[in-house]
Amino acid sequence: MKLATFTTADNPSPRIGVVQGDTVLDLATAGVTSNMKELIKGGVDVAELSATSADAKAIPLADLELQAPVMNPGKVLAIGLNYGDHIEESGMNKPEHQMWFNKQHNCINGPYADINLPAVSDKVDYEAELCLVIGRRCKHVPRDRAHEVIAGYFCGNDVSVRDWQMRSPTFQIGKSFDTHGPVGPWLVTPDEVEDPHALDIKCVVNGEVKQQSNTKHLIFDCFDAIEHLTQAYVLDVGDILFMGTPGGVGVAMQPPSFMKAGDVVRVEIEKLGHIENTVIPEQAETIIE
Repeated sequence: MKLATFTTADNPSPRIGVVQGDTVLDLATAGVTSNMKELIKGGVDVAELSATSADAKAIPLADLELQAPVMNPGKVLAIGLNYGDHIEESGMNKPEHQMWFNKQHNCINGPYADINLPAVSDKVDYEAELCLVIGRRCKHVPRDRAHEVIAGYFCGNDVSVRDWQMRSPTFQIGKSFDTHGPVGPWLVTPDEVEDPHALDIKCVVNGEVKQQSNTKHLIFDCFDAIEHLTQAYVLDVGDILFMGTPGGVGVAMQPPSFMKAGDVVRVEIEKLGHIENTVIPEQAETIIE
């Protein structure tokens, strides 16, 4: 099942819908919550939700705007150096342990929304990534039960401001600029994905393939990640994990190649769909509220 968060021109309040072909079944018209965290908490009962949505109003995809499937995650965590070819191009050694960092939740962006080219940097890079969403509050989860806490998967672009990223050993600021975490286009439930570790993944910039791999090449897979992180702290419903990027990032090219205003960057993952974002100059206006 594909679950989308969307708005329409006549109703800017986010709602949730079931994607069927070229339409979205508006679950609000069937009396279902418009809060994605509430919907996925404890896992999605696909059969029950399919029956409930049968009488929901169908809206053409062309008549709505898709938003980030989870718009207000509590935690956004990303793993570094998790594909062998990316480690090689980075000139690093294979990590003995998982290397996690935070992306601030304000970076989360819609699947077709614009990406800001910051006023303070021109070294903005793409990173195609598989993302998973937590569906059950959990801690100390063994690897063989990690699948029980995953609500679904979607595409992500871990947009990175490389100069700011390298100013801090935590990477946090350079990974957390506003708009620099586009995800979507919808949340795909595990039953439809089947094996998250056998998905083709690709990044295309202005029609040119920059990254192309398969999630079978993850060094630490989705289940490893959940086992590892929950030894330290609770993962909550709606938390998002970015699972790392394959080789082909712009900063590793000779010479380095960064995104520019007007560039269109597309992340595609098998069974999950694609996100596509245009890079625009940031309007650096002072905001004090």
